Amino acid sequence: MNADFSSDGETSVCRLSDMQPGSECEVVGVDLGDAAGRRMLDLGFLPGTRVQVLRRAPLGDPSLYALRGFQLCLRKADSRHVRVTQKGPKEPSPSTSPRP
Repeated sequence: MNADFSSDGETSVCRLSDMQPGSECEVVGVDLGDAAGRRMLDLGFLPGTRVQVLRRAPLGDPSLYALRGFQLCLRKADSRHVRVTQKGPKEPSPSTSPRP
């Protein structure tokens, strides 16, 4: 069973585990086939959630992610359950933009 929240058929969807450090993405779905997939929903990987990949361990597993105001370290086996679309960094609000 999948929890698919994608509303845009044109956007390329990949696994959170495939994202590179420094990239940002948005959650579009979670594979709910086992307890690990359901746990991803419990941890906050909900539709529209922005996730930033902060860094990856030297041997490639686990990875550190930032979402919803906290940081979370996940193994590839767990992050593989989360489907995402790549996004650019959030635009700064006009009140925080640097002045020329």
